[in-house]
Amino acid sequence: MAAERGVVHYEVRDQVAVVTMNRPDYRNAQNSVMTYALDDAFYRACEDDRVKVIVLAGEGKHFSAGHDIGSPERDIDVSYPRRAGLWWDHTKHTGGESRFAREQEVYLGMCRRWREMPKPAIASVQGACVAGGLMLAWVCDLIVASDDAFFADPVVKMGIPGVEYFAHPWMLGPRIAKEFLFTGKRMSAQRAYEIGMVNQVVPREELADATMSLAGNVAEMPMLGLSLTKKAINQAEDLMGMHSGMDSAFGLHHFAHAHNAEVGKDSLAGMDARSMKKSDQERG
Repeated sequence: MAAERGVVHYEVRDQVAVVTMNRPDYRNAQNSVMTYALDDAFYRACEDDRVKVIVLAGEGKHFSAGHDIGSPERDIDVSYPRRAGLWWDHTKHTGGESRFAREQEVYLGMCRRWREMPKPAIASVQGACVAGGLMLAWVCDLIVASDDAFFADPVVKMGIPGVEYFAHPWMLGPRIAKEFLFTGKRMSAQRAYEIGMVNQVVPREELADATMSLAGNVAEMPMLGLSLTKKAINQAEDLMGMHSGMDSAFGLHHFAHAHNAEVGKDSLAGMDARSMKKSDQERG
């Protein structure tokens, strides 16, 4: 099947659906158009009986630099149909009420929806996987990273305790999660492999082939067995507190936004895409 162009590419290769973010000029920063296009692609892959494995990739030099907080196509004030929950339209409200409703939908809700896809998902990560980019990689079951990939969550610079999908303690372990957030420094692909967050690290030029090879191996298993195994492991993570821990962290996240808005000029403590990129580079 030929690839479809747009903010997200979708194509099926044998038994693998390849979903590719396509905003390379903005390091695949996620605006709402991309978020809902990803949701469409994942729904399509889950519905297609030919597909047994989903690969999530990013076009260009970087997997994803996170949420769009500054591109010309930022669409935070645009209304979209709500799919992940029943919170109201954020554009009809203001302040913390608007922000909480929107982020319940497009950040926490969507990521939880994608984590529960009944088909195995593999993230194929190169270059930057920062902040909101982590959320996309973490909802996948396996991660293959190129040797030039790096991971970071520098939002503590804003006074905010990590991104909305707060999976850090489960993906990294508590002590590494604290170091990761306290310092805001980049984690290399090799270290991510050593702590168990990444399954494979390969040369950049081999990333696509290595990811497809792993996807092919997984696709050899029976679909029901894969789905039930994924569900069992996700349930085990939730029994270890992942779901309720995220809810608690989400509340703290929004307290930080509200504090920033009350004492400063905006909910991001005056940070924007340029200053966050600069801070990430300085701490790299």
